[in-house]
Amino acid sequence: MTAPRPIHISDYRAPDFYTQSVALTVALDPEKTRVTAKQKIVRQGSANAPLVLNGENLELEAVRVNNRTLAPDEYEFADDLLTIADLPDEFELEIQNTINPSTNSELMGLYMSGGIFCTQCEAEGFRRITCFQDRPDVLATYSVRIEAEQAAFPVLLSNGNLVGSGSLEGGRHFAEWHDPHPKPPYLFALVAGELARLEDTFTTQSGRAVDLHIYASAHNLDQCHFAMDALKRSMRWDEEIYNLEYDLDLFQIVAVDDFNMGAMENKGLNIFNAAAILVRQDIATDQDFMIVERIIAHEYFHNWTGNRVTCRDWFQLTLKEGLTVFRDQQFSSDMHSEAVKRIGDVMLLREGQFTEDSGPLAHPIRPQSYLEINNFYTRTVYEKGAEVIRMLKRLIGEDAYYRGIALYFERHDGSAATCEDFVAAMADASGQNLDQFMRWYARAGTPTLQVTTEHDPKRAEFSLHIEQKLPAIKGQVDTGPLHMPVEVGLLSADGIALPLRLRGEAETAATSRVLSIKNDRESFVFADQPEPPIPSILRGFTAPVRLEAPLTAGQYRTLMAHDEDPFVRWSAAQKLYLDAMLARVSDPARGNEDLDGIVDSGLAIINDTALDPALVSALLVLPSENLIGQELEIIDVDRVAAARKAVKTHLIHAWAPALGSVYERMQAADQGTIDTAGIACRALKNRALTYLIAAGEHYEAALRQYHGASGMTDRLAALWALTHEGPAKISGPLLQDFYERYESEPLVINKWFGLQAAIDDGHAVERVGELIKHPAFTGTNPNRIRAVFGSFATASYQGFHRADGAGYRLIADHGLEIDGKNPQVAARLLIPLGRWRRYDESRANLMRAQLERLRSYPELSKDSLEIVERSLA
Repeated sequence: MTAPRPIHISDYRAPDFYTQSVALTVALDPEKTRVTAKQKIVRQGSANAPLVLNGENLELEAVRVNNRTLAPDEYEFADDLLTIADLPDEFELEIQNTINPSTNSELMGLYMSGGIFCTQCEAEGFRRITCFQDRPDVLATYSVRIEAEQAAFPVLLSNGNLVGSGSLEGGRHFAEWHDPHPKPPYLFALVAGELARLEDTFTTQSGRAVDLHIYASAHNLDQCHFAMDALKRSMRWDEEIYNLEYDLDLFQIVAVDDFNMGAMENKGLNIFNAAAILVRQDIATDQDFMIVERIIAHEYFHNWTGNRVTCRDWFQLTLKEGLTVFRDQQFSSDMHSEAVKRIGDVMLLREGQFTEDSGPLAHPIRPQSYLEINNFYTRTVYEKGAEVIRMLKRLIGEDAYYRGIALYFERHDGSAATCEDFVAAMADASGQNLDQFMRWYARAGTPTLQVTTEHDPKRAEFSLHIEQKLPAIKGQVDTGPLHMPVEVGLLSADGIALPLRLRGEAETAATSRVLSIKNDRESFVFADQPEPPIPSILRGFTAPVRLEAPLTAGQYRTLMAHDEDPFVRWSAAQKLYLDAMLARVSDPARGNEDLDGIVDSGLAIINDTALDPALVSALLVLPSENLIGQELEIIDVDRVAAARKAVKTHLIHAWAPALGSVYERMQAADQGTIDTAGIACRALKNRALTYLIAAGEHYEAALRQYHGASGMTDRLAALWALTHEGPAKISGPLLQDFYERYESEPLVINKWFGLQAAIDDGHAVERVGELIKHPAFTGTNPNRIRAVFGSFATASYQGFHRADGAGYRLIADHGLEIDGKNPQVAARLLIPLGRWRRYDESRANLMRAQLERLRSYPELSKDSLEIVERSLA
């Protein structure tokens, strides 16, 4: 097998031909779908250049140019490329081919899912439907005619507006769709099947009526009402905050069971993984509702940031994804608690993206090369990309940011843009030079801010010295220092916020300000500080960095108790917990004297009835083993697990009486509502219950909660607590009861699988082996695969890292098996193996051996091969 060739950003060349319009006829058949594509094409490049189209997994039947059928020697179709030479400057190209959707287990292109035809074309799936210039900078208008058997596929959907429909001979029928907005091929969508429809309408700010349709299987339609409400709120928010109005007469969403991603923003026809849209309180948790709300908003917001303005090439992926993640974060903050949302986003960033940034798969938010583009739908491109947009907004100010957004659309609406285009609009709107800021797009790794302080009592001045250090990343070109905002405050020794006046400035009452960091080392001198204050640094997490500050444990406790910024309170708590755990990694025999202050700080938080319960819950979250490992040069799995357990055990036993009172108080206050207050109440209640079970208490309360729960949040929380922290004699019967209650609900059974695969004990590998033998397990559904293998590799710390390497072998074996069916899903499962260099020698050798075994497999997909090669490089 010929080794695949990497693609580099420097390889980009504008296409020699542009497709202006596409007329697509798709005659659906499960095993032999016939596709006829008529394209109007114009030459833009060299007069001698041939037309080169992508085409994969299809049978080519005919090629016509201006209604003339080409002879086989007038074109070449080889290596997934169709090449046609000697073409005029303007012509109509017609291609006829067939495809087999029923055998498409990769779920890319046109495939079948539960008797439904469905497409997924991002990033390079359209080439699996017909031969095309399958690249994001080829934008065309699309007219689509779908034909199918009417009884089996009564609903026929595509992008845009429905312009015609009718019956055909032989029990077939057709529907015709037209999308007037030019779009790249990755935004094409088609769905056909037996689907029920939920209908609503939305009136835009200009007074236009838009029909809203959500399609799902008939028995799932009652789980779509929350999604419809979230959609309408998203549409209104985008008008009010960004002044962006929907541009078609119809907006459609379809829920399908088998889908590689969470959802896809196809123009006017969003396709959703059923897990990302179906919720009902008795079978979905509060977290499920929040996820559905966020994803609905995200995909809708793509209508402008991704669809109306798309990416010039796939290296610009963060242009649409980073920006749209930031927009959905803004939306969720406005819908709920801004503070708790920010903490949650940072928790995910530190847990996932920081790990990615510190390993062999580290890359900038705009990568310089790739082997398989599907591997760059990463936390870095999405979540760090969103942090870059957040920084930009803080640096130039809110007004300038929204002027920049408007200018960006004014310049690039209906076209394919670059990250430079976006930042240029922001620079022009703000009048600021953002050339240095662009370095964020090229820099891999997480910067560290090292802070030192000085206090001059004679001058009553306090100095902050901030030095940025950039990690050494293999292949990373030195970009020089980054430009970032760092928001700071100062507190007195008893926790009072102090005014911030830099030397030479006028008096101010402000107690927080943003410092613009541009050099390797910056110094800021604050006046009117007769006593040494406590610095509160990186408020709101204004930059995606690691922070090293010379604070004592007592100062961190003051910040945890009193800081006016909720994020700093949470971050201080995390630092206290983490330092205590790291101390026990270094010295497992250490006593518990240093935990007394943490116990007291935690009790003060637990007993503070004025605090938002969701914030209290967040402040009590203990760092995971993964976060502890990030602080170590070489990770000793056994010591890390033991250190975390020791700190956790001491704290929860000390907190147990107070947590018992909190549990009862939250239980009494919980009205069962799906709103910010109700979600916050249950978050704290179930955090308390989990810790109480771990302390060996409240088993009866957990059983009552499980059996008496009116919603899935409380039932699953009780089951999780008892399964992960309680005795098997109690949890075993509950697991069977849970399965019997919900065996007809696939999304709930995913939770049942995931809950067990995540149990962190010495039997985890064998437990997963039994789970995949269960009749309800299927190795073709991405959600179920992730529920089992994804949960095991990311949550069962000691199971995955078992000393004999059985956990690594389990992931490699099944990753290889899945790779033959769905390479995209398989590649993501293999990522945890790539961090082998960070572990003790024995485990490192075992992980590396599995990677080398995978690399030796001759049929390994490009998706998985890239992960393996980069992990071993």
